[in-house]
Amino acid sequence: MTIEGFDLLVTNVNLATMRDAAGYGIVRDGALGIRDGIIGWIGAARDLPRDVGAKRTIDAGGRLATPGLVDCHTHLVYAGNRADEFERRQEGVSYAEIAASGGGIQSTVRATRAATEDQLAAASARRLDAMAAHGATTVEIKSGYGLDTGTELKQLRVARRLGAAIDVDVRTTLLAAHALPKEFSRRADDYVEYVCNDVIPAAARERLADAVDAFCESIAFTPAQVRRVFEAAHAHELPVKLHADQLSDSGGAALAADFHALSADHLEFANAHGVAAMAHAGTVAVLLPGAYYALRERQMPPIDALRARCVPIALATDCNPGTSPATSLPLMMNMACTLFRLTAAEALAGTTRNAARALGLADRGTLDIDQRADIALWDVDEPAELAYRIGGNACAGTIREGRVVAGPFR
Repeated sequence: MTIEGFDLLVTNVNLATMRDAAGYGIVRDGALGIRDGIIGWIGAARDLPRDVGAKRTIDAGGRLATPGLVDCHTHLVYAGNRADEFERRQEGVSYAEIAASGGGIQSTVRATRAATEDQLAAASARRLDAMAAHGATTVEIKSGYGLDTGTELKQLRVARRLGAAIDVDVRTTLLAAHALPKEFSRRADDYVEYVCNDVIPAAARERLADAVDAFCESIAFTPAQVRRVFEAAHAHELPVKLHADQLSDSGGAALAADFHALSADHLEFANAHGVAAMAHAGTVAVLLPGAYYALRERQMPPIDALRARCVPIALATDCNPGTSPATSLPLMMNMACTLFRLTAAEALAGTTRNAARALGLADRGTLDIDQRADIALWDVDEPAELAYRIGGNACAGTIREGRVVAGPFR
């Protein structure tokens, strides 16, 4: 790509390129040029040719630019909320007791099934708006609160619709194997057969899913059942990811690696064999500190083992009504540093470069030549401030595919 004829030139900007395996890849007093939604030039402003042309130039005022943030694990599309259950838990009622009385995931399933597409879109748009306002330019959205074909597809259609309306790149994941619906009570194998033979083919036929996920846990589905789901996904040429080893060591990390999963998520109880298998398969570890915090968990993910095996570590909000009603990736960065002892640089990599990899997206997550021009601008002096702050919002604007979509430069 030549440097002439940029659509957009951003100057007077400090760049955290995230190109380096370690650190931020800082370029002080930088500039970047964008054409056709792609970064065509990036570097120190002093090296920018004086005769370079651009249709529009933005003076970023010395702000920090990072790759647009990528939220690679959310359950954002749902109806209702579970604030009442939160209150009951504080009063000493256990999660199991709440579920037995009709609460938990089943309460969200009832509300989501009852909602129209328009109602579901209106309720969910506020959450996606908040994510975008905090610097997210790509967001993964799972189904999993339908547990029947019609509602699962409804969730996925709403997710696609939200991305178009809010100008965020939405990637969709079918999570029909999230929980056992009431109509299949005590018939988990029959439900898995239904997911494999009905739900996955329908989602693939309508091109509504970019991937397939499952919840492998004692309270959800066994490794053997998940294996059947993954085989069905691969038969329809859909990549997989897995809720793995969150509450117990079920061998989920190794199972995910067996299927070359894009990611294995949660991982609090993942064992050394599973971590090694993930490293060999190239599976990304997605850590979800919001759920860890909300559930007051004590078993940390195996951070040292993941580092030792060079497994990429991503972070996500896990936005969901029960265990992580969160919409801010910068807050998750702070939580990951505080609760999991990640470095600030690891946290930013976890919401940019590694999060993009967790979605199988090689065209974003860094600021580099020929990468998608997805950029977040921040009112901070140093990139560590993004993980340092607890709450608030330092995002000054975002650029997606070379278009200013939020902030004062719009």
